[in-house]
Amino acid sequence: MSKPVVAIVGRPNTGKSSLFNALAGEQIAIVKDTPGVTRDRIYADCTWLDKSFTLIDTGGIEPESGDQMLVHMREQAQIAIETADVIIFLTDVRMGLTDADYGVSDILRRSKKPVVLAVNKVDSFQKFGNDVYEFYSLAMGDPVPVSAASRLGIGDLLEAVAKHFPEETAGEEEEDSRPKVAVIGKPNVGKSSIINRLLGENRVIVSDVAGTTRDAIDTVVVHDGQEYIFIDTAGLRRKSKITEDIERYSIIRTVSAVERADVVILVIDASEGVTEQDAKIAGIAHDRGKGIIVAVNKWDLVEKTDKTMKEFTDKIRLTLSFMPYAEFLFISAETGQRMNKLFELIDMVRSSQTLRIRTGVLNEIITEATVLQQPPSDKGHRLKIFYSTQVAVKPPTFVHFVNDKQLMHFSYQRYLENRIREAFGFRGTMIRFLVRERQGKEEV
Repeated sequence: MSKPVVAIVGRPNTGKSSLFNALAGEQIAIVKDTPGVTRDRIYADCTWLDKSFTLIDTGGIEPESGDQMLVHMREQAQIAIETADVIIFLTDVRMGLTDADYGVSDILRRSKKPVVLAVNKVDSFQKFGNDVYEFYSLAMGDPVPVSAASRLGIGDLLEAVAKHFPEETAGEEEEDSRPKVAVIGKPNVGKSSIINRLLGENRVIVSDVAGTTRDAIDTVVVHDGQEYIFIDTAGLRRKSKITEDIERYSIIRTVSAVERADVVILVIDASEGVTEQDAKIAGIAHDRGKGIIVAVNKWDLVEKTDKTMKEFTDKIRLTLSFMPYAEFLFISAETGQRMNKLFELIDMVRSSQTLRIRTGVLNEIITEATVLQQPPSDKGHRLKIFYSTQVAVKPPTFVHFVNDKQLMHFSYQRYLENRIREAFGFRGTMIRFLVRERQGKEEV
């Protein structure tokens, strides 16, 4: 089940970016006392108690504004509203209720989404308490007083938000067991063309205009009797290249698509080569522990020697060095070159994502690895791995119980990971390690 999405919306200058930073626990959004400064919707992965969710920051909504930038921001905030499972409607106690607040409340009512009304800048309830009650007239439920700047009332707000999260049920995953594949990448690399080629028909709009695919679109493709759900996404562009404001928001679509996917295909344009932006896009899938295939499209346009593919692979691996496990495929959506191999890779990567290793077999591999290469030591104190076990899949996650987690250096973790991969494969998927001392402390 994918994480719930929570969007913070409201008119400009109510403190949405400050609240976003307070909830995300780090300074991500630009905070400036000028209405409309947050033009990009920014996302963060958050955890509260035992609940994880994706948080979206939005530009302010001015319901009646004719200002072109504010019109765009209103459109983009509406995209956030559509994407969200729960909406935090942020108002400002010091400004009091405004016509714009009533306008935003009308928009939110029409969305039929759960809304939590938050009243910001309440640094002292004794001072501002009576002013908070004024916001009942919005008819959006009980207002939650908060101060994003002082981080007051954050727990109460999150408790109110979490009540609206979809219930997690054990059977939910089993309802649709078809492989879900998100196709991500920069605009114009051929994501829609790949899906069209797999379909054998033009079901997805293909255009030379970058950013044609606005929404994530689900398409069912049947191969050898097996149904696959392909999720096409709006292409991600570098901010400096963005000409249409609505494209700034495609990243949220991509995050949502990746959340729902089992396997992610990162499409790279062979004629352009691998870029820093490709690495940023890949990071979205890597951070979520998804199976990853790098599809180098438009391979038919590249002049080749017998070394071209290896040289290209080496360059990609260097740029995407944080995910050495990724599988590679050089294709052409235009000519159909190696396109059928995609299904084979998807099946293999999905199998890696769900592979479980018996505890006894895993400990044999770990014991053998420690004999071949002694664990690190410090001041005569050597790392001991007492016991290892697999605790999760998607991605495969292992817990190692040790005498001192400070001695489990990154390089030794990488060594153990390589030994596990040599024994069991795990191609196309990351492996997550948790290190616990006997007392049960945990470190990722």
